Amino acid sequence: MKLLIKNARILDARSPYQSQMLDLFIEDGIIRAIAVNVQADAPIFDAKGACVSCGWMDVGVQACDPGMEHREDLRSAAAAAAAGGYTAIAVLPNTQPVIDSKSEILYIKQQTQGFLVDCYPIGAISDNCAGKDISEMLDMHVAGAVAFSDGLKAVQHNSLMIKALQYAIACNGILIHQPLDATIAPDGQMHEGLVSTMLGMKGIPVLAEAMMVQRDLQLLAYTQGRLHLANISTAESVAHIREAKAKGLQVTASVAALHLMFSDEAIAEFDANFKVMPPLRSEKDRQALIAGLQDDTIDFISSNHVPVDEDGKKREFPYADFGAIGLETAFGVACTALQEQLPLARLIEKLYLSPRKILNLELPEIAVGAMANLTIFDPTQRWTVQEGAIRSKSSNTPLIGHELTGRVLAIINNHQSEIFHHP
Repeated sequence: MKLLIKNARILDARSPYQSQMLDLFIEDGIIRAIAVNVQADAPIFDAKGACVSCGWMDVGVQACDPGMEHREDLRSAAAAAAAGGYTAIAVLPNTQPVIDSKSEILYIKQQTQGFLVDCYPIGAISDNCAGKDISEMLDMHVAGAVAFSDGLKAVQHNSLMIKALQYAIACNGILIHQPLDATIAPDGQMHEGLVSTMLGMKGIPVLAEAMMVQRDLQLLAYTQGRLHLANISTAESVAHIREAKAKGLQVTASVAALHLMFSDEAIAEFDANFKVMPPLRSEKDRQALIAGLQDDTIDFISSNHVPVDEDGKKREFPYADFGAIGLETAFGVACTALQEQLPLARLIEKLYLSPRKILNLELPEIAVGAMANLTIFDPTQRWTVQEGAIRSKSSNTPLIGHELTGRVLAIINNHQSEIFHHP
């Protein structure tokens, strides 16, 4: 593979080339030259002043493979990730069968060998993600699990959570937990507030998340393990995590891109594609999430990619499944929502640097002699989300017809490249 990238603005705070407009020559998957006006016998991609950063990573993708391939499979998830600018994803264990043993970890690794996008398996905390018995965590770690989580199912039992935190310490592992006390609002359909009252919908109160966050942080303090709180959605959660970080606890957090742009008011038209978990919260919560990104209480932005087929979504709102796809639009959504709130360089760090640091993965770099793991993007390009262009097997996104600012142009990884020819 040879590629000469011309006129790209490098965006990598760790690089001596930060903010410079340069050319990059890539050969055999390695960056051979970074300079002004590089000459090489290679296909040319003219970035025309667009940005190049280290390749982005998403943590917590629902890839649905094995067992639910009609919604998504590993290949289609990787294709969607590539279109969204990601060169790596970490996939959740909520499959059929669940990724809760060595054999399922190896399945993910074997099925994704040679992909343009690196796919990392997350092993289940409990057998079958049932929240009762601890899984074979150490065996899965040896096999290649990068973290442990019950994914879409929050761990309700304190004793199981304590044991999992303690087991993870043995391999310097981390638990990923999306906090929700299922006993508080078992039939909730959306955020509990003024909008849910006006619509006559049963709500999911802030308390359901905030109480679980408090519990998790208390158990973390007791065990002294490592914990990542995924896709937090409330101002209270941000405050609790901020306080825990100030105390020195090893806790990190992420927010779903959709929650940075929309509040629960988006549900007024009963679009079931806005029915996600955690639910879209109030405008106050949305602003608190942005503030959490600004002061690094929240470490990175996730796509919260949960494919759902038409049968699960094209129903009346109370009967529709939770979830929205997000891999292909997360950058555009985040860039649009944060363009006046967060400097571009910091936004990109929350897409490529923080996720890998949290999972203790090797960090890519933009340097001569380094393996090329790159995302090329235009933070100013406006585009409209179109259903016919979606690469995911599912199309459950509320963004069809929405204009976003910020678009991916190409990615390079694993001795491969893909250039997106947008109209």
